[in-house]
Amino acid sequence: MSEKIEHVRCLIIGSGPAGYTAAIYASRSDLKPVVYQGLQPGGQLTITTEVDNFPGYPKGIMGSEMMDEIKQQAERFGAEIRFGVVTEVDFSNRPFIVKADDGKTLSAETVIIATGACAKWLGIESEKKFMGMGVSGCATCDGFFYRGQDVAIVGGGDTAVEEATYLAKLCKKVYMIHRRNELRACKTMQHKVENTPNIEMVWDSVPEEVLGDDSGVTGVRVRNVKSGESKDIPVTGFFVAIGHKPNTEVFEGKLELDKFKYIKTKPGTTRTSVTGVFAAGDVQDPHFRQAITAAGTGCMAAIEAERFLTS
Repeated sequence: MSEKIEHVRCLIIGSGPAGYTAAIYASRSDLKPVVYQGLQPGGQLTITTEVDNFPGYPKGIMGSEMMDEIKQQAERFGAEIRFGVVTEVDFSNRPFIVKADDGKTLSAETVIIATGACAKWLGIESEKKFMGMGVSGCATCDGFFYRGQDVAIVGGGDTAVEEATYLAKLCKKVYMIHRRNELRACKTMQHKVENTPNIEMVWDSVPEEVLGDDSGVTGVRVRNVKSGESKDIPVTGFFVAIGHKPNTEVFEGKLELDKFKYIKTKPGTTRTSVTGVFAAGDVQDPHFRQAITAAGTGCMAAIEAERFLTS
């Protein structure tokens, strides 16, 4: 018996601000989108605490609550949102063939990819324990909560320097922990650190443990890789800036990716290297990684998909 294939006009792979916003716009355009949420329904915002930089929430809102509200808005207009993960794609011909872990095979006239990117973590147990209670992977998102306090950030590349200098504008003291005795960031970025008096470098060191109690983070224990000695640094916030990893494994060899595995889109659009396939949110954005920019590209992707289908 031949395999039954479900046909859809618009398939959205991934949720979060990009996927759910794309679903809202695609539904309102009568594309009857089907959304596969992925392993983390709602995306990275569901593991954060309060979000207070998204327009329309003057008192702030919990990340998981905001994602649930945007999901409900998409469902209100008719989006079909499914729990599941896309495991295989064939973009060689239209309609595109996509398989999911719920056993379904779909043919899609258009596909919007919104699978996001994950912050790279150190992998220590206490890091997980205090996630959202002082441990963060985004200084731009959470730095405001530590205004006037002492914080630590781990990393040595351009992103780590950018986030350290951002935190330095808000915080009393920023300890920058790096395993080497010089930064990997470009010289211009290194000069920023050198010229920021409240950034203190903690060279040749790695975090061993994030310290804390029921109120959250109280410090970080670091070990000097040369001497082997450990010391505790009292901080209330601990930021990890060692890079992000886009969730693009299933698309390797199917779409054009950049050297960091982000999906390449044509400037000013969400169009990918395959006509009819669009990418939105952090999966194609290594620069901003904000909920509002992800939502914006989700809107763009749905509009471009609708115009593609009606052109």
